[in-house]
Amino acid sequence: MIYIFRSIVILFFIVLPVTPVTVVIFAALMGLVWLGTVPLTSGLVAQIFGIRFMGMLYGVVFLSHQLGSFTGVWLGGRIFDATGSYDAIWWGAIALGLVSALLHLPIADRPVEGLAEGAD
Repeated sequence: MIYIFRSIVILFFIVLPVTPVTVVIFAALMGLVWLGTVPLTSGLVAQIFGIRFMGMLYGVVFLSHQLGSFTGVWLGGRIFDATGSYDAIWWGAIALGLVSALLHLPIADRPVEGLAEGAD
C-alpha cells in the first residue's frame, strides 16, 4: 500500500498546479512514507530467512535501493537535459510505484524451509 500511496501522491503533484502549498503538501506526504518500507522490508527478510543472514541480505537490499535512487536521480537529470521537463521521470516514478506494489502482492512471508529455522 505504501507504493500505491506514493504513486497517488506523485500523480496529484504533477496534475495539480505547482504552488508553495502543493509543494509543501507533497513534501510532507512523501516524507511520511519515504522510508516507510525500511522496517517492513527488514522484518520480512528476518522472517523469511532468519536473523542469522539478516546483515548480508539486508545489505544487498539496501545496496539495491541506493543504486536505484542514484539511477533515478541521474536519469531525471538526463531526461530534463534532453527534454527540458521532468514529466517523463514523474510518470516513470508513478509506473514504478504501481509495478512495485504488484510485485509485492505474491510475496509469501513464510520462512524458507530449513534456512530460517534454527538459524536464529
